Amino acid sequence: MNKLVVKVLLGTLFLFSCNSRESDISNKVKVSLRNVGHQLLLTQNDSTSLVLPVKQIQEHKYELSFENGLQIEPDKLASLINQNFKKSELPSSYLVEVENCVNNEIAYSFEMILNEENSIIPCSGRNLPNGCYIISVSFLQDQNESRSLLYLLISLLFSVTVFFIVFYKGKLNSKVLEEPNDTQKLGSFIFYPEQNKLVKQAVEIPLSKKECELVAIFIEKPNQIIKREELTKKVWEDNGVFVGRSLDTYISKIRKKIKEDTSIRLVNIHGVGYKLEVD
Repeated sequence: MNKLVVKVLLGTLFLFSCNSRESDISNKVKVSLRNVGHQLLLTQNDSTSLVLPVKQIQEHKYELSFENGLQIEPDKLASLINQNFKKSELPSSYLVEVENCVNNEIAYSFEMILNEENSIIPCSGRNLPNGCYIISVSFLQDQNESRSLLYLLISLLFSVTVFFIVFYKGKLNSKVLEEPNDTQKLGSFIFYPEQNKLVKQAVEIPLSKKECELVAIFIEKPNQIIKREELTKKVWEDNGVFVGRSLDTYISKIRKKIKEDTSIRLVNIHGVGYKLEVD
């Protein structure tokens, strides 16, 4: 049980740390790309044009755009992005696309992989003519990292599920243990002789000691006539003086407490005794 709690807490902390890490990376990317844009403009002796705010358009994709048109040297672009990303300790696997603002076509693109031998940087030395461009960067998730995260999330979900199953099962068992074994059914009521009460739909109806003793006798002999002498002897035999009307008074009180259930009735058998009729 304690191990499950620890797992759930660790998993929760991991998810919070992941969210915090994503936010941190997003801020770093935006700063790095703005610096890339600034340096690109400086290579063209442009120190006045604005680098527009970097936008995050998808979870791992960002856009860099400019106030005015510019010429892009593929070699210089790749070098600047690589330098700034390394300086900011950003992921080393990403795809860069240069989109023409006029016709929305991809004018140039290249891919950097953690293993530089697999990186693809085409068209070196072929400059893009002066124009309006949007530079987008998409970070490529490492498959092993994604797989590890997936396994961790599955493990966390499994641990949480098992935790709640064990927790609620424990509560259920505890509730069962707390439930008295000597309860008895009386129509729609549950009779608790040790606690001197009737319960119906979570509503408790208290019984006096004498009422409780009488109810216990009637439950033992449903639909049978019980003589007055038997009732008085069992309930009052150790109490000294018995007043004849006491039995009738207690029977009347019990009737009022069970009157909501029409399937059970305490019937007076004139001159003989009483009977608990149960449908």
